[in-house]
Amino acid sequence: MTLPATAGAPHDPAAASRRSVADRFEQAAAAHPDRPALVFGSDVVTYGELEARSAAVSAGLAGRGMGAEDLVGLLLPRGVELVVGLLGALRAGSGYLPLDPSLPMGRVADMCRQASAELILSDAALRRAVPPALRRRILTVQTCARSGGSGHRRAAIAPGQRAYVLYTSGSTGHPKGVEVTHGSLASLLDALDEVVAGPVPARVGWNASPSFDASVQQWLRLCRGDTVVLVPDEVRRDPQALAALVAAEHLDELDITPSHTVSLLEHLPRRGRGRPLRLLVGGEAIGPGLWRRLADLREAGVLEPVNLYGPTECTVDTTHTPVDHSGGPHLGGPLPGVRVYLLDAALKPVRSVATGELYVSGSGVSRGYLGMPALTAQRFVPDVIAGDGSRMYRTGDLARIGPDGRLEFLGRRDDQVKLNGYRIELGEVDAVLSRCPGVVQAVAMVRNDMPGGTGLVGYCRMERTADGRAAPFDAGAIQRAAGEYLPAYMVPTVLVPLERLPLTGNGKVDREALPAPSRPARSSAPAAPLTSAERHLAEVWREVLEVDEVGPDDDFFDLGGQSSLAITLVARLRRLTGRPIPMVAVFDHPVLRDLAAHLDGTLGDWTAGQR
Repeated sequence: MTLPATAGAPHDPAAASRRSVADRFEQAAAAHPDRPALVFGSDVVTYGELEARSAAVSAGLAGRGMGAEDLVGLLLPRGVELVVGLLGALRAGSGYLPLDPSLPMGRVADMCRQASAELILSDAALRRAVPPALRRRILTVQTCARSGGSGHRRAAIAPGQRAYVLYTSGSTGHPKGVEVTHGSLASLLDALDEVVAGPVPARVGWNASPSFDASVQQWLRLCRGDTVVLVPDEVRRDPQALAALVAAEHLDELDITPSHTVSLLEHLPRRGRGRPLRLLVGGEAIGPGLWRRLADLREAGVLEPVNLYGPTECTVDTTHTPVDHSGGPHLGGPLPGVRVYLLDAALKPVRSVATGELYVSGSGVSRGYLGMPALTAQRFVPDVIAGDGSRMYRTGDLARIGPDGRLEFLGRRDDQVKLNGYRIELGEVDAVLSRCPGVVQAVAMVRNDMPGGTGLVGYCRMERTADGRAAPFDAGAIQRAAGEYLPAYMVPTVLVPLERLPLTGNGKVDREALPAPSRPARSSAPAAPLTSAERHLAEVWREVLEVDEVGPDDDFFDLGGQSSLAITLVARLRRLTGRPIPMVAVFDHPVLRDLAAHLDGTLGDWTAGQR
């Protein structure tokens, strides 16, 4: 597919007439009352049962004055009651605010206070755990359902009413509450129906946390008649158990992050399914290595992987594309009703292959940030391309239209770091490392706790062989391969192999949990340096690297060297020789014997007169 610099469906003025997702759930329940709607462990709830239970909660909320623009907090563990409460809030015309029970209760109270959530649905156990001031707002799902009375008729739900508020982390360290409307939810459901989801009814896994926007796409499937299988927390955290659940529940579709996908693929059966598992992959960029693996599995008939991209501020998903062998990682095209622009700093479309910032407009753009008008005005700006009075969201994501016309993700604006005066986009380093031999997933970061101080570290998850073993880890080969695409200062000086990358609760890479690199232990004593140049160079290395032993076959970077130490090394050598030595010499000749021979070849007998 070729994507121009600006693309997408035109603004849909008829969106206001769409039926709400609450209406659609009720229609699905009326059409298929005996069909399983929700599965959670041994609990199987039919559409008729889920409709009745959520209607009772809706009536109970309405009886307490909850309606349009009100927010209902959901302080509930994963389970049937969470879904009953969520649907009950939406059917009352209110919005819901997911409150993760694992959060500190003080943080939960702050979120409720900021969002003005006056009523919270919870359970008896959690009610006892919250602060007294918050406890007064709590109502159990069962109590709410019993208090609704009969004959309640809810008011019509307008598209512009608030449907939910999700809190996301902010670049300033302060979470932001994103307000999404009922109309945007209806548009998302329409788009998924048209270009992403398979035939109805499907068995769909609900894998994401309710506090993560991917969960919206998953529970929405109840509004079209699918069976939603709610994945237990302990299963979400165990790739082997998740693969077993996929098989046992005969899932047709699973939404998952790339980091979580890597772990899952090691355990998914390769045959025996009636039809390929549709894997909706989103939340992070898919690296080249994982893209190839997914494309291979599509070709083998095991999976139907789809790459989805979209920020929380634009109602979960904005672009989509099948993952196949037609090209490398890319974002594809916009969902129906969505417009995607690639603009420069002056809000002008960028030329082909030039880097720009992604802007999203159309039906999915949210209201903005709850209680933060200044930040909302900064990130949600007039759509100057369409010029129709609508707004577009400035994502902060960098992309380009590649030579083949595909929209390629290049990382975040705030992934940019500076190291030794050089500006580095970590997303670019991640992508290149992931293309290196044997690497299926990689993450780069700057650390200040390395053996030699601050430097760039690459964490590599290696591919698995046919018998399940990790591919051999050759740091030198990976660095050489990366060096074919990156300047020397962007090649991580330390590479760390990991069985798997640590994940956050939302399934993304947990950079804070990545281990500090350490010097590898020697299996035997190194050989003694032979030439005069090798002996003098070894002495300088010992001082700079603060190691006891250095041999002629040692690699500077394997011993803990990195860019800042290479600068120190070159400075010491310049003082010793009185001659200019470029730092690139250390990167081109990292092995002591090779660097000594290079110095001999360029400087002559540089050790003469040295002790």
